[in-house]
Amino acid sequence: MQTGELRKFVAPEFIFGNGCRKLAGRYAVNLGISRLLIVTDEGVADAGWADDIRQAVEAEGIRTALFKEVLPNPRDFQVMNGVELYLRADCDGILAVGGGSPMDLAKGIAVVCGNGGHILDFEGVDMVQEPGPPLICIPTTAGTAADVSQFSIITDTENRNKIAIISKAIIPDIALIDPETTMTMDPYLTACTGLDALTHAVEAFASNASSPITDIHAEKAVTLIRDWLPRVFKEPDNPEARSQMALASLEAGLAFSNASLGAVHAMAHSLGGYLDLPHGECNALLLNHVMAFNYPAAAERYDRLCSLLHIPVEGLSRNQTQQKIIDALFEFRSSVGVDRTLGKIGVKSADISSLADHAVNDPCLVTNPRNAAKEDLVTIYEEAL
Repeated sequence: MQTGELRKFVAPEFIFGNGCRKLAGRYAVNLGISRLLIVTDEGVADAGWADDIRQAVEAEGIRTALFKEVLPNPRDFQVMNGVELYLRADCDGILAVGGGSPMDLAKGIAVVCGNGGHILDFEGVDMVQEPGPPLICIPTTAGTAADVSQFSIITDTENRNKIAIISKAIIPDIALIDPETTMTMDPYLTACTGLDALTHAVEAFASNASSPITDIHAEKAVTLIRDWLPRVFKEPDNPEARSQMALASLEAGLAFSNASLGAVHAMAHSLGGYLDLPHGECNALLLNHVMAFNYPAAAERYDRLCSLLHIPVEGLSRNQTQQKIIDALFEFRSSVGVDRTLGKIGVKSADISSLADHAVNDPCLVTNPRNAAKEDLVTIYEEAL
């Protein structure tokens, strides 16, 4: 795009740094909250982060209610159960602590509490008319960036697909990005969430809605992940590596929340909704194949990404470059233990037509740099098997 072309950029207030989670109580007071619904999942609760933050909040005289009914790929009925608890406990604010699932679900609760109806009523872009209650997000993974994005992804359980709710009304009021909370991730989760962040950055940079502002964040995220993801995978207790990956997730989130995404996410959302597969891993298994598919439509953009990722493509033909991207990104993800294929995680050839049906209607496909019909998505899924 031209530098002067009109673009919108939105982001929440955020605090970055070790220990900033302890500010949750102070910010809840500033937001006028007296009774806070804390949304988390069993794993984060078992790791102690929910109690740690709950104590910081209650030390400010704020009462709390705890909602732990969150699964990976959060479900529509879980959102509505959270709404019920929010109303029953007479809450006036929400805090999410966890990865993308608790944060997406907390956003869903806020949407329904502010607008009524059912969470599935708000699928699409700018469908949320009224702001919800104050929302604080504290991520415990370094990848999803739901803490700074205007996206919430919820599973429609009846139709076995994911819906995307995209609205500036669901951007959190404050994000407290504390690298210390990521220290309890196991190496494989670390790798998958890091590759999710890489996918955010790559798709934002190649998006047809990219801008010079989002490019800055996307390029920074790519270089951070290139340098630090292999290191944090090998050294999970390295605080500097954890901090750099938390920063990478933030940079990628600021990019994709404003430039949107592409075919990788459209296809991964379909996989998660239809087969209940882990989102970060699905992105990782699709990224190289989608990049190769998109390359003819945005060669200059992908050449820049290849340069940032230290993938040598200068002097190669288009077909050679596409194959180099597939091979090099497979090598990179394999270096952090993500070496399976879609077939190895349970996807069957018989599933592909239904998966493509859902993916072709995902709003993330709108900003993919190359038009992709259902038959194109079928081919990509088949290549990734």
